Amino acid sequence: MLNKVIEICELAASFQLKHFRQVPEAEVTMKALKETVSFVDVESEKILYHGLLELLPNAGFYGEESGKSGDQDLVWIVDPLDGTTNYLNGLEHFSISVALVKEGVPVLGVVMKPYSGEWIAAEKGKGILLRGEKIANQARQIKSVEALYVTGFPYRSKDFNDAFFDCANQVLKLGRGIRRSGSAALDLAYLGVGWFGGFWESDLMPYDVAAGLCIMAEGGVIVTNHRGEQYDMFSDRICVAAQPNVHADLLEIVSRTYSA
Repeated sequence: MLNKVIEICELAASFQLKHFRQVPEAEVTMKALKETVSFVDVESEKILYHGLLELLPNAGFYGEESGKSGDQDLVWIVDPLDGTTNYLNGLEHFSISVALVKEGVPVLGVVMKPYSGEWIAAEKGKGILLRGEKIANQARQIKSVEALYVTGFPYRSKDFNDAFFDCANQVLKLGRGIRRSGSAALDLAYLGVGWFGGFWESDLMPYDVAAGLCIMAEGGVIVTNHRGEQYDMFSDRICVAAQPNVHADLLEIVSRTYSA
């Protein structure tokens, strides 16, 4: 199953690379504030939709561009092009995110970076693969002061603007720095293998995080909402994810700043 999912993602990746740095501005539309969509997003999702449903005809589908269809108890949750703004501006940091979710729990996740051909994948209970090779979380023992943090700006969350910048100011003093990459799916996958130490962001959608949640679970990353409860990708507004020795410090800052 996983190998076939990788092959389907590679088809979408090839399509994206064919059009990379060549999409005319006239073919780009704004679907929401700071959120763009192009024919590349739409056609990539069609490639994934047809390929994945052929693998599991009884599964449902939940894509960023097409929404929900079919059974949602066993469902493919897909972001065909996470980091569209990067893609449309010629920046190579964008990804494809595919997860198989059973009764709300991700049981398979793939995050692929088309430009480099790199992919990170996990199946529940089977560990993490980086380009087909088993990889352990390299940062499970790091402390908060050693961690590199990653986040995303609150474009969907105007009510959190002040809280976000207050939080970022304090996290800057906590560890080695903060990055804002433009692809939450890659952020969470990288956290799962230990390239990041901690992550927080507000108002993420299931297709942003489903694959990353599977990868992080296999990497032993702690994932909660800002109250320290288990994160629910369908209902929680804030995601706080971090390595085991980092999570408590990051959660304390996020909880305090977002609850003020």
